[in-house]
Amino acid sequence: MNIAVNTRLLIQNKLEGIGWFTYESLKRITKQHPEHHFYFIFDREYHPDFIFSDNITPIIQFPQARHPALYYLWFEGAMPKLLKKLNPDLFLSPDGFLSLRTSVKSMAVFHDLNFEHYPQDIPFWTRRYYRQYFPKYAAKAVRIATVSNYSKEDIIKQYHVAPNKVDVVYNGTNDAYHPLATEKKEKVREEFSAGLPYFVCIGSLHPRKNLANLFRAFDLFKKSNPSEVKLLIVGARKWWTRDIDFAYNKMVFSDDVIFTGRLDINELSDVLGSALALTYVSYFEGFGIPIVEAFRCEVPVITSNVTSMPEVAGDAALYVNPFDPESIAEALYKAYQYDSIRKELIVRGNRRKDLFSWQQTADHLWESIEKAIKS
Repeated sequence: MNIAVNTRLLIQNKLEGIGWFTYESLKRITKQHPEHHFYFIFDREYHPDFIFSDNITPIIQFPQARHPALYYLWFEGAMPKLLKKLNPDLFLSPDGFLSLRTSVKSMAVFHDLNFEHYPQDIPFWTRRYYRQYFPKYAAKAVRIATVSNYSKEDIIKQYHVAPNKVDVVYNGTNDAYHPLATEKKEKVREEFSAGLPYFVCIGSLHPRKNLANLFRAFDLFKKSNPSEVKLLIVGARKWWTRDIDFAYNKMVFSDDVIFTGRLDINELSDVLGSALALTYVSYFEGFGIPIVEAFRCEVPVITSNVTSMPEVAGDAALYVNPFDPESIAEALYKAYQYDSIRKELIVRGNRRKDLFSWQQTADHLWESIEKAIKS
């Protein structure tokens, strides 16, 4: 069996949510199924670390698809020609984009439909492309995988997809995430927060990560609870908006906010494992990988009571209304003030962490691939 895969988001040192899903699941699938052949289709020079096994043939297909106009050229211009030449049994797209001009059987992974609910958070031409083409991709795909039951129900509702066409394949977490010894935590804090305790927020600084309300909440927390606690923001300022900028510049305690920028996975594990709590207060997520990463680091979780986050966190989080800074501030106070709450959240997180692993992701994705090929 020959499977062509869109691997354009496998970019060395720049893996984010969908990139990690692609990397972790395909690394396992290709090694576990040497009887099948995989074509990895990149839109730029690729790193050899992404060629996981001998049954992979890498192909570079230009142009680089990083803008709506180039999405179209890549998926509707170059891709149909390439797929006709390769003639695979299936075209798999882990980032959801398909080619409407190919007759090759196609399967998409839709991670979430945030652009349908919060289009204002995405640049105009990008959201226009997504909202025009993703409904067509949903119709084109012989099968769709997604990362939570919340996203499955959303896809069914938004795009009128038959429920039995959508499979849930939860995300996992990297083995780098683990609890830290006290001495290690102290060293990490010395490096990143001058030795002081901190809350941590992790993710690309997209508007849906809700930084504006987190800044407002942190200010409320500091006003009510004078302390040396810091707030670490981990991630590149890719989506720094006016609202985020306004909220930050209005802060009384902006000097207590520390921006680390992008960190590699080992630094990220150390920073998360040394935190008072993870503050993951997005107003929309298809899954929320940092929640499970915090479980593995034995760090308490503060997260939102909307979309997929309660499904992932279960009973192992302090829940907040992401649209209410006072609600977030109250959770910060509880996580800071009450050792008993932190300990109980860690115990509950330990019970939930094994529900999510990349091996399970790979196994379930492969089951979905087999269904797609047989359909």
